[in-house]
Amino acid sequence: MTAVLSDPVTREPRHRKESAPHAPPRWVRPAVFGLLAATAVLYFWNLTASGYGNSFYAAAVQSGTQDWKAWLFGSLDSGNVLTVDKPPAALWVATAFARIFGFSSFTVLAPQALMGVASVGILYLTVKRTSGPVAGLMAGALLAVTPVAALMFRFNNPDALLVLLMVAGAYFVVRATEKASPKWLALAGVAIGFGFLTKMMQSFLVLPAFGLAYLLAAPTSPGKRLLHLGGAVVALVVSAGWYIALVDLWPTASRPYIGGSEGDSLLELALGYNGLSRIFGGGEGGGPGGGMGGGNTGFGGSSGLFRMFGSSFGTEISWLLPAALIGLVAGLWFTRHAPRTDRTRLALVLWGGWLVVTALVFSYMSGIVHPYYSVALAPAIAALVAISGRALWQGRANLGPRATLAGMVVATAVWSFILLDRTPDWFPALRWIVAVLGVLVGTVLVMGVPTVRKAVAVVATAVVLTIGVSSAAYGVETASVAHSGSIPTSGPTSSAMGGGMGGGPGGEESSSSAIGELLAKTTTKWAAATTGSQNAASLELASGKAVIGIGGWSGSDPAPTLDEFKAYVAAGEIQYYIDGGRGGGPAGGSSEITAWVTANFTATTVDGQTVYDLRT
Repeated sequence: MTAVLSDPVTREPRHRKESAPHAPPRWVRPAVFGLLAATAVLYFWNLTASGYGNSFYAAAVQSGTQDWKAWLFGSLDSGNVLTVDKPPAALWVATAFARIFGFSSFTVLAPQALMGVASVGILYLTVKRTSGPVAGLMAGALLAVTPVAALMFRFNNPDALLVLLMVAGAYFVVRATEKASPKWLALAGVAIGFGFLTKMMQSFLVLPAFGLAYLLAAPTSPGKRLLHLGGAVVALVVSAGWYIALVDLWPTASRPYIGGSEGDSLLELALGYNGLSRIFGGGEGGGPGGGMGGGNTGFGGSSGLFRMFGSSFGTEISWLLPAALIGLVAGLWFTRHAPRTDRTRLALVLWGGWLVVTALVFSYMSGIVHPYYSVALAPAIAALVAISGRALWQGRANLGPRATLAGMVVATAVWSFILLDRTPDWFPALRWIVAVLGVLVGTVLVMGVPTVRKAVAVVATAVVLTIGVSSAAYGVETASVAHSGSIPTSGPTSSAMGGGMGGGPGGEESSSSAIGELLAKTTTKWAAATTGSQNAASLELASGKAVIGIGGWSGSDPAPTLDEFKAYVAAGEIQYYIDGGRGGGPAGGSSEITAWVTANFTATTVDGQTVYDLRT
């Protein structure tokens, strides 16, 4: 006979060997379709209100539609002077979309919305495999309405693709643990490898959780588990390394400079500016708070254990963070005597490891960090709340699980009240509604849920509402307003922090229309050059022409050099130089170029901007 164990939460018997999966109830499929449809409406509704969103990446997409090499390398300009300061995987997807359907605000932003819907769907599938369809639906819904998710799945930063790839990696790990499958585990490695080509080392933050989950729960010997993990690492290295090798082997004279790197190296960019300097500080803008001061909310505020709850990150991601942590600790305790391959504990280790490692790294980073990075935490928080909440609800006949669930509900209500009080003029009644509901629901749970079927349904609904309503309301509000610039933030007001010349919503409307019309008439390889990628991006979007962003994002990239710039001008490849923008650092040469232009060409003023005609 199959050995019988007692479930550590519900105290009900269960078999060591899981029975074959039954056909899901009839309501499941319509509910899943409804979830995905609602998510699509949330992410696509009035999507183009944000214009081109982040003009920096939008301009790179436009360049990719104009030149194949620009698409391959993620160049800011179609003349391929230099790339954006991230690897190009997210740009590959967006540019493909724009090449098929034409370049526009919608084709720039729609790929991220599709990635959001896909992330919700894959999270549902992943959680369902360990905890059933109810938990899967709840996890998907909580992810969809998380404020920072509603922000980033409607915006064109690389984070949307990063989250999709990491959630896909988690799905592959769960599939791999079911039958100790090296093929599924290798697919997880591939997903994270392409995550590296999306946002570099941030994708690696989930690897400790993935590895620990497989080592703990895969039904095979320790040696084979280690061997399978080794194969997954090889898959990761190959899926990321092919592009690094391509860039390294490509003749530097015929490819753009790798923006953000000090030595024109993609690997150095990954380890330096986008890697260790983000964690430990140093490098370009890598000081405390991203070089902007520890109190600057757009750069994460002060580092420390409670950073995720602070004024910078709090309303982005922390609505359900207390509940997730309570559920994680309680779940690990209740499953402490479960067999090694227990599915609930596997899920807790997987998502809990993801949450803890990523949150700690974000909390203590001394370099550049922005609040929207926290979207990487959203799937783990949603999954933990759903998985632990479902298990505790099933064990509601026992005081321990019931009291723990009550603690999750009350903690969420109290913390939601505090977060909502940070924007007191927006929906002021909501925080009081949630507070009262939290107290009532928590009291009912501790005293005991009535056994009457209708009463059970009412209490269950009240639990879900108390946990999710504040985050959902804030998330829907976030999706209803326009966002632009390079550092978007969630909430009831539009954000435009970190934009370039004319960095407001729409990009093309906010740039100088007169200069855009001037540049649109040019026939040279580059319509113009200006200091900094942000200004160049706005001009590209306004004119549809290539513009050199001298010095890259920070103005300190050595591209182009003064000699290269002189050669472009001598060959008649640049029509105008537009003064203004960020000055370059010592390595950039942008100050030298500005000095050379001002000494050799005559300035005119166009719509308030100083313009030099380099062909006269």
